[in-house]
Amino acid sequence: MDWFPILLVTHIALAVSLLLPSVLLPFMLRRSHGAPDAVTRALMAMQGTGTLIIGAGLALTGGAMLWILGPELLTQPWLVVALTLYVVNLVVAAVISRPNLRRLIGLRAEDDAEGWRRRAKRQRYVAYGMAGVIGVIGFLMSTKPDLW
Repeated sequence: MDWFPILLVTHIALAVSLLLPSVLLPFMLRRSHGAPDAVTRALMAMQGTGTLIIGAGLALTGGAMLWILGPELLTQPWLVVALTLYVVNLVVAAVISRPNLRRLIGLRAEDDAEGWRRRAKRQRYVAYGMAGVIGVIGFLMSTKPDLW
């Protein structure tokens, strides 16, 4: 049995799920006005303790794919650009998105409705940017363009 397709799908699912809470939570909080429902709490847990588990799985599946495909894969320009964009997205998630989401969750929309809406709107713009970068990464991974 060829394990590579299963490994690839698992790796992609883990890569997306590592960024998914930072992209979805601003919209989920908008719907619930800062009061977390069950899905929002699950995304928050996934972003909290799940980050280490998902990251470890991502590293293992990435290493396994490099072992199967060979390290010369890392010389492909499209992969270097995609990995760089992914790292930038992870940094944005860790440094900007997560702290801002914690502040939004800690604030009650009723206490300062206008301030909460303003912060939530800024956080949604960050999420739009992250989603756009994820789309570019998907494009690079699926088309493997000859960049240079």
